[in-house]
Amino acid sequence: MDSVSILGRESLPAPAPAGSRLSSIRHLELLESEAIFVLREAAAEAAKPVLLFSGGKDSTVLLRLAEKAFRPGRFPFPLLHVDTGHNFPEVIAFRDRIAAELNERLIVRTVQAAIDRGRIRLKSPEQSRNALQSIVLLDAIAEFGFDACIGGARRDEEKSRAKERIFSFRNAFGEWDPRSQRPELWSLFNARVDRGEHMRVFPLSNWTEIDIWQYIAREQVPLPALYYAHRRAVAVRGDGLLPVSEFAALQAGDVVETRTVRFRTVGDISCTQPVESNAATAEAVIAETLTVEVSERGATRLDDRTSEASLELRKRAGYF
Repeated sequence: MDSVSILGRESLPAPAPAGSRLSSIRHLELLESEAIFVLREAAAEAAKPVLLFSGGKDSTVLLRLAEKAFRPGRFPFPLLHVDTGHNFPEVIAFRDRIAAELNERLIVRTVQAAIDRGRIRLKSPEQSRNALQSIVLLDAIAEFGFDACIGGARRDEEKSRAKERIFSFRNAFGEWDPRSQRPELWSLFNARVDRGEHMRVFPLSNWTEIDIWQYIAREQVPLPALYYAHRRAVAVRGDGLLPVSEFAALQAGDVVETRTVRFRTVGDISCTQPVESNAATAEAVIAETLTVEVSERGATRLDDRTSEASLELRKRAGYF
């Protein structure tokens, strides 16, 4: 017998042997169930939620979970993307195609539009636009009155994200203070906010990069081809690689070569690095990821490596 009845309720199934295929399946099922519960809680508790969708792997997994949570009805929220203008064209095309196939409303707000109207002033034409997304996001939240922004961030990505609650409070200025977050005991979430305040909601908080890829493989979730091995012109800089693009300025000493690479994350071109890889399928990516010792952001995001542009400082100012 796999389970027993306690006070009329069926307990969780008996644990499968560690490392077994059944154990992996049950692990994903528990993560999926928790994420669907969080999505439904956000929809139930928030007056005007929105789901942040960039076309990246985590937000695309969120869309699959939203389908399971709300279909055959429409999503109880629109999709929102803050476009730096320096995103990979393949990812933008994928974003638009998926939103159209789902027949869900996609709102796009751009850093370039904010620059054009004087809301943002660049220090130099070469300045990375990644951190500038915070201003555009907060403007969009104010424009539409969103009180809950559902995102695909995970705690394993980076140490500041490990401090996040699943329902993470932001004050009227969009600021995040990790010391003033609300307790979340027994999966009870407090989504109450005053006018101008909002929550960031992270259904994938307890997932890891491996969990994401195992779910992608199991569900056959479509992704931009950049996530899989392909031949590409890259600039070799020290021990790292950079995509060759008009948005990623080359430096003296950079050597341009064509290599077989893939991207573990697909952020702004100016700060997102590929890694050498022959992994052309989700199963191959899983096998490869099991051998790495650095998180995808730590390995491939240039803007997370300086104290001045650290993810925690950006998050405190309203970043995703």
